[in-house]
Parts: sequence; structure tokens; C-alpha cells
Amino acid sequence: MAEFGRLLAGLDWLIGLYVAGSLATGDYRPGVSDLDLVAVVDGPVTDAREAALTALHRQVDSAFDGTNLGCVYVDVERLTAVDVRHPTWTHGLLVQRVLSGISRAELVRHGYAVFGRPPRELFPPMSGDAVRDAARAELTGYWAWAARRPWIWCDPVIADLGLTSMARGRHALRTGGLLSKSAAIEQAAAPPWLIAQLRTRRQGSPVVSPRWRTALIAWRDARRTVRKAQPSVAGHHTEG
Repeated sequence: MAEFGRLLAGLDWLIGLYVAGSLATGDYRPGVSDLDLVAVVDGPVTDAREAALTALHRQVDSAFDGTNLGCVYVDVERLTAVDVRHPTWTHGLLVQRVLSGISRAELVRHGYAVFGRPPRELFPPMSGDAVRDAARAELTGYWAWAARRPWIWCDPVIADLGLTSMARGRHALRTGGLLSKSAAIEQAAAPPWLIAQLRTRRQGSPVVSPRWRTALIAWRDARRTVRKAQPSVAGHHTEG
């Protein structure tokens, strides 16, 4: 992290580098967790800047293999624009993605600066209602798409991610707060044997769960959670 920050700070158009995700919340697991970072840029990321970032990231990925380092590059003039796509380095590619509301909440509630001003001085605060809205957006966006495609849940990575994401989403909708992945495993809608295996994988041991049974459990959980997160359903429950 220090080396990556040093390299980025050498680019005179970077304002700050910030830690979000599991490293910010104290739930980082070496060899298991990704490094979720956000960098603030002094102006748009031009083609020349994209080329410089790609070269830098390839250098870091080569030197620190297995760190799964990802970083979103946000124009300082677009910090409050929630639906704008930003250049994002992830899994060896520079793509365009939004900075999700959940990532924003992690930044302002738990994040810290590798260099630059504190994230709370740059990013707007995230109230409990804002966290609920962010969780609902994720559940009714990507996860609703995934719930309509049962075959993709045969991928063990998707199944594990879905079970923890559904638990985190339910917690956010209920409380307006954030839940770590490790804590989400304990609240997963899964039988005890699968929760134990999720916990073991989170700790870095390569235990294997029954593929088809796990896929069915995770897919059904996603369908239920996504359906209840729909605004019309949520409003109906609130009124009741």
C-alpha cells in the first residue's frame, strides 16, 4: 500500500488516495480480500492519464502478485455525482464503473487516506437513509439481474458472494448501517454446515461446498432478498 501510494503521489495530477472496503473496516483477510481503493484526480482522466495509470498498475500487479488491488479514479469535480462512471482498475483491466453508494459509505464512515485530505473532508456524508438507498440500488440492480439467471450461481464465487451480499443488503435496509463480510457470513440465509464452510473459506482455507446445492441455496436467497427490496414491496411492508 505504501509503495502504491508513493507511485501515485509521483503523478502530479493525483490529489489523494483512500482506503475503503475490508481494509478500512478491519475485516481484511490476506490472500482472500481485495484491496478496494479510491483515488481523487485533479480533473478528467484523459487518454494520456489512462495510459500512465495502466502502466503503473501493471507494474504494481507484477511486483505484488495476489494482492487483488483495485482502484477507482474520481475527478474531484464529480465527487458528488453518484451515477457517473469513472476509470477503474480491476483484475488487470482499466474499465469504467460507478463509485457505489456502499463504497462511499465505507469511505466516509471507516476510510482513511494513504495521502491527501481525510475522506470526510472530500466526500459528502452518508446518512442511514442514504445507506439504505445504496443497498436497495445494488439489490435491485446487479443482484436482480443475477437472480434472473439461475445458471450463473453454479459459479462458487458468485454463490459465496451472493450469500454475503444478501446478508449485508438486508442489514443495511434494516439498520442503515454497514456489515463486514465476516459478520455477514454469520447472518447468511444458509444452513449451519454451509455457514461453517463460508467461514472457513473466508479464513483462507480451500474447503469445497457441494456445487449444485450451494448454488440453489444462494440463488433462492437472492430471489427472496431482491423481491423484498423492490420499492413497492418495501413500501408495502413499511405501511403495514
